[in-house]
Amino acid sequence: MKYQIIYKAKKSLPLYALCVALFFACESKRQGPATSADATLHTVTDDLGRKVTLPVKPTRILGLAPSMTEMLFAVADTGTIIARTQNCDYPAAALAKPVLNNYPMDYERLLALNPQVVFATEGIISAEVAAQVEKLHIPIYYQAYDSVADVLRGIRDLGRLLQREEQANAVADSLQLRLKALAADSGRAPKPRVLAITWRDPIYVYGRNTILTDKLSFAGARNAVEEKFAQAFPALTREYILKMNPDVIIGGSFDHYEKTFFSLYPELRRINAYKNKRIFDVTDDLLARPSPRVVQSIEELKKVLP
Repeated sequence: MKYQIIYKAKKSLPLYALCVALFFACESKRQGPATSADATLHTVTDDLGRKVTLPVKPTRILGLAPSMTEMLFAVADTGTIIARTQNCDYPAAALAKPVLNNYPMDYERLLALNPQVVFATEGIISAEVAAQVEKLHIPIYYQAYDSVADVLRGIRDLGRLLQREEQANAVADSLQLRLKALAADSGRAPKPRVLAITWRDPIYVYGRNTILTDKLSFAGARNAVEEKFAQAFPALTREYILKMNPDVIIGGSFDHYEKTFFSLYPELRRINAYKNKRIFDVTDDLLARPSPRVVQSIEELKKVLP
């Protein structure tokens, strides 16, 4: 049918008019749909320097880590959040969302959920997993948090990406005011050296290159791990901890650590934290997750640290 129409046009139109008509017909066919699609997409750079193409206003999103889910619930229209991971338990509204297993990643389930973009946290979702996600034609956007300020910046960035700038800026501004008050009251001296233990056998700790270092500074303390290891959560030997001799340990109560940690490593009873009974429990989720609850975590640290 198309060729018949063109053949008739040759008989009835001057050659110039025919060429013009064919040119615009071809351009319309080639550019029309693409231009419409391009108007709904844009390319942005995530915190790892990766170029990511995603919808200008995504309506199907999810976070691949508990901290990321908390960030999205603080900023996004919660109706656009289509799932959570098996470990996402805050806020309470997240529990109503379908579950996606992220370790190991359930790619079949992810594909069935059909997200327009997924948000990941550096150090939680590996580059290998991200590559597999992208093979499913699902864009993955990373955020990275080395400091408390990075969390606030991440909130504002999500606001721009999700067309929720007013909501995001309100959250970030509120947190900034609370941080300002904490910073004004963090000048204690000397600052206790804090060792935060995340696993006891072997002994894994929060390294210097984690957000905890910055949180401790707001709480008037400092990370006892002064060396910057390649791993964010390095494994330390008992000899290393003895030499470090931290003033405070966080990660469990004194009684609990006496029955577990110090029973395993009795020689560590020589450190100051044990001798002075400065071993404290804190809320693990607050300590571990770089999320909008970061200020609440600092407030808790400030409360428990003597």
